[in-house]
Amino acid sequence: MRISVLLIGAAFAGSVVGSAFSAGTAVGDVKINDDLEVTASLSGAAGDAAAGRKWFANRKLGNCLACHATSELSEQAFHGEIGPSMDGVAGRYNANQMRAILVDSKKIFGDQTIMPGFYSMNLGVRVTKKFKGKTVLTAQQVEDVIAYLETLK
Repeated sequence: MRISVLLIGAAFAGSVVGSAFSAGTAVGDVKINDDLEVTASLSGAAGDAAAGRKWFANRKLGNCLACHATSELSEQAFHGEIGPSMDGVAGRYNANQMRAILVDSKKIFGDQTIMPGFYSMNLGVRVTKKFKGKTVLTAQQVEDVIAYLETLK
């Protein structure tokens, strides 16, 4: 039940903010290479770490804190423990790998992960019909989150 609520919440946020038709690379055109990387910016622009921090912490958008903790956001309450801590994530993954994970985590970690694809139509199971066909984040928001995650060394 809790998993489906998280996925539905993420999908709802996408219906409000994200769109499959945002500027940049179209959702269906994103390619994850054999090294499990997306090597080009989705938006064609660099990410903004300050904006990415805001998207990461936003409970009504990506809702990353529902599953991931990070000491850098210690002022935020209720960090999740379902996913790994984001402390040191930039030392574990490069930007291209993080982009692939954010785009479609299920292609990287397998269908068993509860993490939705944030720039994908692959949100998971039991997504309400009215939320299908939307991305959780826009191309630029993905780039912003990656820029923020790169600060977490």
